[in-house]
Amino acid sequence: MDLELRHLRIVRAVADAGSVSKAASLLGLAQPALTAQLKRIERVLGGALFERDRHGARPTRLGELVLARARVLLPAAKELQDEAVRFAHAPSPGFRIGATNGPILGGLVDRLAAERTVSTYTSWSTHELNSMVELGRLDYVLTGACGDSGTPTGTLLWETISVDPVFCLVNDDHPAAREKEVELSDLAGEQWAVTPGDGCFADCFAMACARAGFTPGTIYETDVPTCTHLAQVGRAVVLCQATHQPAQGLTMVPLAGAPLRWRQLLGRHPTAPEAAWVVAQAKQAHMDAVRRSPIYYDWLVRNPGYGTAP
Repeated sequence: MDLELRHLRIVRAVADAGSVSKAASLLGLAQPALTAQLKRIERVLGGALFERDRHGARPTRLGELVLARARVLLPAAKELQDEAVRFAHAPSPGFRIGATNGPILGGLVDRLAAERTVSTYTSWSTHELNSMVELGRLDYVLTGACGDSGTPTGTLLWETISVDPVFCLVNDDHPAAREKEVELSDLAGEQWAVTPGDGCFADCFAMACARAGFTPGTIYETDVPTCTHLAQVGRAVVLCQATHQPAQGLTMVPLAGAPLRWRQLLGRHPTAPEAAWVVAQAKQAHMDAVRRSPIYYDWLVRNPGYGTAP
């Protein structure tokens, strides 16, 4: 058996407590188990570390030597551990951004990368990304929530980047593709496709359909390429963010009255670097996305209460 830091902690605990029984209580061990462990440590070190009698335990000369070294090594090891954790979780010189599926991450990365290094991590799970920011593994998280839901709870600081309507994607031959906007009730007989997430969007969609007088049929929850394919072949109508850029063969159509809304949110760790500047860049990235979408830009002219947050 080699000597380990935990053995030095045992020796220090016995010396500080003045008896094996008290040390066992402090360490949460049974006294016989601690006594056996102490004997094994003494065998490794070559002699008795304590003189034990009914009055307690007192260090021998060898014990005094071991204790002197332990009182230096144990704090040093703890300091090393704490420093390593701080270093591992310290903000990087650049920006570490997590994001769920959304159309403005690329624009934000492009803007930030012009000034700093940027790393990204994507996930369907908002909870996973939020946890990574709380643990210091990410600086920011770009995510979203239904328009009527509250701001996520926890230690993160949140900014609303935009409030956007949810539009739909249909293939170019779909009757709705020729309309300036479509009533949700006119799509009652359709199948649907959405990207996955762990928020309340599915519930919000079901309630919007109920208000429109129907229960939605099959809902395919899948990745963006599969959603795109299902819409292109006419298998499903895709629910999308208004800043989405449709693929070839697809038309984005607003839903009349905006029965579904989506808030783009930027969460950050309290120590995240250059927060005000990053928030401003996220809002600019959203404005850029709006300008690239003539359908949404035109819709905003008629519905000025939406778009990039002030």
